[in-house]
Amino acid sequence: MSRLTRRDLGLATLAGAAMLARPGTLRAEGSSMSPSLILVNGRFSTLDPENPNPQAVAITGGKFSAVGDEREIRALAGPQTRVIDLRGRRVIPGLIDSHMHIIRGGLNYNMELRWDGVRSLADALRMLKEQVDRTPAPQWVRVVGGFTQHQFAEKRLPTLDELNAIAPDTPVFILHLYDRALLNAAALRVVGYTKDTPNPPGGEIVRDANGNPTGLLVARPNATILYSTLAKGPKLPPEYQKNSTRHFMREVNRLGVTGVIDAGGGFQNYPDDYKIVEELHAQGQLTVRLAYNLFTQKPKAELADFKTWATQVTPGQGDDTYRHNGAGEMLVYSAADFEDFKVERPDMPPTMEAELEPVVRLLAQNRWPWRLHATYNETITRALDIFEKVNREVPLAGLNWFFDHAETIDDRNIDRIAKLGGGIAVQHRMAFQGEDFVARYGNRAAERSPPIKRMLEAGVKVGAGTDATRVASYNPWVSLSWLVTGKTLGGLALYPAANRLDREAALRLWTLENTWFSTEVAKKGQIKVGQLADLAVLSDDYFAVPEDEIQDITSVLTLLGGEPVYSDGEFKDLAPALPPPMPDWSPVRPYGGYQKRAGKPGRPQAFAAACGCAKACGVHGHGHAAVLATAAPAADEASFWGALGCSCWAF
Repeated sequence: MSRLTRRDLGLATLAGAAMLARPGTLRAEGSSMSPSLILVNGRFSTLDPENPNPQAVAITGGKFSAVGDEREIRALAGPQTRVIDLRGRRVIPGLIDSHMHIIRGGLNYNMELRWDGVRSLADALRMLKEQVDRTPAPQWVRVVGGFTQHQFAEKRLPTLDELNAIAPDTPVFILHLYDRALLNAAALRVVGYTKDTPNPPGGEIVRDANGNPTGLLVARPNATILYSTLAKGPKLPPEYQKNSTRHFMREVNRLGVTGVIDAGGGFQNYPDDYKIVEELHAQGQLTVRLAYNLFTQKPKAELADFKTWATQVTPGQGDDTYRHNGAGEMLVYSAADFEDFKVERPDMPPTMEAELEPVVRLLAQNRWPWRLHATYNETITRALDIFEKVNREVPLAGLNWFFDHAETIDDRNIDRIAKLGGGIAVQHRMAFQGEDFVARYGNRAAERSPPIKRMLEAGVKVGAGTDATRVASYNPWVSLSWLVTGKTLGGLALYPAANRLDREAALRLWTLENTWFSTEVAKKGQIKVGQLADLAVLSDDYFAVPEDEIQDITSVLTLLGGEPVYSDGEFKDLAPALPPPMPDWSPVRPYGGYQKRAGKPGRPQAFAAACGCAKACGVHGHGHAAVLATAAPAADEASFWGALGCSCWAF
């Protein structure tokens, strides 16, 4: 049992005094130092080794002011203190995603139909058909990443014929990971791709026997063709973008996320594309703590970008809710490899070192932390040569720089990073692409992709994230499941026990350890006196559920600075309501974001099971898309699909 110390009580007193000093803070009658909130009857996992399992928590002035014995903490309550009984639920520090594209994702979230979590292609196509029916011209229906064909029972993507049957007139764009996009005929007409449109460098517009585009765009291996095509679609007006960003933040709050390090992104220009998030920050409407990196947008002009930005903003500039975090993940285009495991590893051009070195030197001289996208060991080797060279002239000590991804890094490079004091941010991309990696490189190579335990043993700073929203889903519990089980969403076991983490170690990568990557160590990441009061009360006990059910966990109460930013179930009335998603045809209205698995509470995903089409059929092909495009009562799986199996052959 943990008891309050004099230091704990002293900090509670100081926090109460600080609360009174803030303009506009309500003052409790009779006690100037009482907490605003006390939480009791929870299973608190503080990640503080000196106080791992307290009975209760007090929050004052947005920080944890007391963590310990319930009786002593209840005694701190004043007339205005709210006491919440957590009913025995597991409580963890708020999750922090060290690599997400939340700024760009927020601007577009309300326009995107998310297949994240959908476990049958039949269900995905039903959702698509329903969204096509509600989407007005000239808008598109977009499925922009966050899923993999391997998660579907059918183990395939939709065909172009299926898309054209569902949507003969409404443009449809579907992005699959980093490797391809599917466009129906209506979308091809809108973007203007014809037999005369040339292939861009590193990309392919797939054509039929007559040379006409089919609707399939392929990264070989550069995804620019995918993203530049997506950029041709309509955008939301600013007020809708604000609404969209708020709904995306609420969605990640629903999953227990309270902090994000934004890794920039293609077509995310600074400062123009940051205006919406900055307005929300000024209005006090951000519900995640956001640290942002700046991502150069101009090949061959990267150094000029960083020189300009160095005069406009400094790392750490901002506050605990919104702050600048440094450079990357794109530093120079010649140093960015591609994570499409369906194709061969690309070699970086011979100009890489000459272009990367002056940028890294500029950043080091200005004490800017940086992050560098690097999937392959070969890219990391060449980058480290530059980092070591710069370090001899401008010491990197104390500068929180790191690599992102590092799926194939070797032991030598891990040790080089440790010696230089750097870090590695890992993401659960292998949970989405592990099958493709194994097909190309084999099971043995996949066993350490990436070698997380070896990184930790070497003393490298390691944090976890998602790389959402395009390459993988933003759901942190899919990442935590991957770290613990070593399995892909398709069920393939990738890692031996030697490269898997126990549940607490995995959780630390999503909380405490991620604070190094935003230079906020000791400010958050634990339930500890003096730290920011960010936490999540979980739907299921992370430390007790079967491993396969980790991915299904959500939050029922998420606090940011002690204030509810998401609530559900018995706590559903605690968080303020959001205005409805805008526009009124937004896919977020009927579907929300990440979809629950069949058999879990929520919308069922039943078509594949109803017709037994998890395996290919050589008789009638299970043409769900054709059926969905007709007036047939296909939504009634019990009567339409038939007790004896699929009856869609007739259509």
